[in-house]
Amino acid sequence: MTLVMLANGLLMMGMAALMALIGLAYPDTRGVFLEAATLVGFAGGLSTLAVANRPRGFRRMHSFLVTGTIWITGATMGAIPLWFWQMAPVDAFFESMSGITTTGSTVMSGLDSTPRGILLWRAILQWLGGIGFIVAGIALLPILRVGGMQLFKTESSEKGDKEMATAARFAGTTLWVYAGLTVTCLAVYHAGGMTAFEALVHALTTLSTGGYSTSDASFGQFEQPFLEWAGTVFMAAGALPFAWYMKGVGRGDFRSEQVRALAVLFFVSISLITAWRVWTSGDPVFEVLRHVAFSVVSVVTTTGFATVDYTTWGPFAATAFLVLTAMGGCSGSTSGGAKMMRWLIVLRVLRIRFQRVRLPHSMDVPRYQGRAIGDDVVTGVMTFFVLYAITVFGLAVVLDLYELDMMTSFSAALTAVANVGPGIGSQIGPSGNFAGLPEGAKWWLSFGMYAGRLEMMTVYVLFTRVFWRELA
Repeated sequence: MTLVMLANGLLMMGMAALMALIGLAYPDTRGVFLEAATLVGFAGGLSTLAVANRPRGFRRMHSFLVTGTIWITGATMGAIPLWFWQMAPVDAFFESMSGITTTGSTVMSGLDSTPRGILLWRAILQWLGGIGFIVAGIALLPILRVGGMQLFKTESSEKGDKEMATAARFAGTTLWVYAGLTVTCLAVYHAGGMTAFEALVHALTTLSTGGYSTSDASFGQFEQPFLEWAGTVFMAAGALPFAWYMKGVGRGDFRSEQVRALAVLFFVSISLITAWRVWTSGDPVFEVLRHVAFSVVSVVTTTGFATVDYTTWGPFAATAFLVLTAMGGCSGSTSGGAKMMRWLIVLRVLRIRFQRVRLPHSMDVPRYQGRAIGDDVVTGVMTFFVLYAITVFGLAVVLDLYELDMMTSFSAALTAVANVGPGIGSQIGPSGNFAGLPEGAKWWLSFGMYAGRLEMMTVYVLFTRVFWRELA
């Protein structure tokens, strides 16, 4: 427990420092952020001092506990400035959990007149959640053997272990890449017509594939084709594996099966929906292409920005976007969803199974990146999808008890677990928000975002007796 308290204490002190800086920078919310910084910093200091001189033994079970508690602590502490400002506790926690998990679902309206300090804090939560998940996805989840991520460890760092010997070194390298892409995105946005503040907020929430904006109109407030294309590119950049950036730039080797799969998904989805939209609307091809490309990339990468309400494009488009909600970007990125690597493994395992029905003595085995996929990886991936489906459908059933219509219940559950942001329908779609949902539904959706971000098993194992017996 020493490491758990230490990690959470350091997180709280770091968040308190950021709150204090925002309070000093924006006088209209100074009291809110300085009070929150005092409370959070005090809690973090106590947690850190309480274990300062204790032995820090580390076991695999500690990784589960550290990973599981960090996001709860971050969401709870992140909600305090929002609560001190003017939000109800459930709304503040929902907004903070949506931020730290980079989901982007919001209960806030009137963003155009919301104090800048609050808007910046929401964006910082998403940026921190993005880098936190990259590090967890590469340094921790492979160790925990969650959802087949041990294979991703092989793909991304088997050879790189000689160059990046520790998780700390990898985290530092990743942070530089992440920060560099964010600064580049900020500069491009500002050059394209955003104010410096708008560019900062949107750069933080683009690379984190979070999707919080400074306006109720989301990205559509700008009505600039250049900015839409720039946003499309940088959202896609956030959904690529960051280990791939480091290996590719360093060695000139950009081969990655999940990156190629993501590119194919983009191309096919954009082509089909563009053709449908041009056929049904008669709008100019390049205008339709721009809106479709932005919307598809936003949903697949789980960013959640919107320039138009794509749920009004007809049944084919609405169904396509609902399916795309579950796809996700690449493992080792900031993106949510099931991830390309897992979809590839499932398809290849199914192909081998069908092949063995026809050729029972076939010795062919499923492969990924040229390597045979072990049974432990297949089991991990299949377990992930089973838990993913149970969580989505279970959450949808619970939401239905709050008298939400079937589409709202299901799309809200799916968008929460996939960490996408907007759902389908007039209430929670791209032109709506989650403010009108019952309080109980918001608490359940917060849990869905949390479980989805930590890829299910990391959360559910904390509710088992075996885990606590081994930890004792």
